[in-house]
Amino acid sequence: MSQQVTDQESTQSLTLVQAVRDALYTEMARDESVVVMGEDVGENGGVFRATQDLIDEFGENRVIDTPLAESGIAGTAIGMAAYGMRPVAEFQFMGFIYPAFDQIVSHAARLRTRSNGRFTCPAVFRAPYGGGIHAPEHHSESTEAFFVHHPGLKVAIPSTPYDTKGMLIQAIRDPDPVVFLEPKLIYRAFREDVPETDYTVPFGEAKVRREGSDVSVFTWGAMTPATLEAADELSEEGIDAEVVDLRSLSPLDEDTIKESFKKTGRAVVVHEAPRTAGLASEVITTIQEDVLLYQEAPMNRVTGFDVPFPLYAIEEYYLPEPARIKDGIRETVEF
Repeated sequence: MSQQVTDQESTQSLTLVQAVRDALYTEMARDESVVVMGEDVGENGGVFRATQDLIDEFGENRVIDTPLAESGIAGTAIGMAAYGMRPVAEFQFMGFIYPAFDQIVSHAARLRTRSNGRFTCPAVFRAPYGGGIHAPEHHSESTEAFFVHHPGLKVAIPSTPYDTKGMLIQAIRDPDPVVFLEPKLIYRAFREDVPETDYTVPFGEAKVRREGSDVSVFTWGAMTPATLEAADELSEEGIDAEVVDLRSLSPLDEDTIKESFKKTGRAVVVHEAPRTAGLASEVITTIQEDVLLYQEAPMNRVTGFDVPFPLYAIEEYYLPEPARIKDGIRETVEF
């Protein structure tokens, strides 16, 4: 999972959630038009402490505690963005973002085309997403496909601290709205060297986390570490799996997907969202449409189930974990 950092760069060892805060701090210090807003982001520093102490540094006019009103948070951010500011709106959990869905898809996503380019909406809509932390279902959802489906929105999901800082800075600087989803299961799972300076990780560029020759496994977010663990364990059985972290779901790096599949001829997609109409279907269709003649076996999906996210007593049975991922890879390789 480590990202290459040059010897000349001054770095700090950060968790993923610390990288979120570092990106926010970096951009707020660089650009006075950047503001952070959301429920409890100020004095409390956010439910996961992603905005901790930012109010002490930048004040309550730039770190804004809002009412419990997600539609109002999104609508206010859109108005700010249309008139020259760069708001970063936090929703405490992805399951709370639905009251803001109308504002995001009806207004943020359409502002550029609706105004014939007169206005843009450089707003970021942040939300921790996914399960695995023993929380109720509204705190554990993974519905990124809702936003990927809608033109006008970019959707990014990092899986490492390095990518988190670079992708969030990229999101803040983007002229159009970005839904930035943070895998809270791995918020504090590991540390990584992250440059102290500002840098960006472009959207639309997947990352090959592990080279392989037998099967291509496509994933993102919190499923990336689990998939890498499965791939490493399968190497002891003689299965050489390539793991591709998509990172950006819209735009999607179709070139890297196709090049990886052309090399291996087999594909598995891993995500924790429900199976039906999940992003796995889009990845598989991209392969079928463009590189079908390289196919050696049916493509497989290892996903969540088409049920509401379960309570924590059985959530481990819902989430793809290394054992289930290994079964899906074996099934494809052994076809």
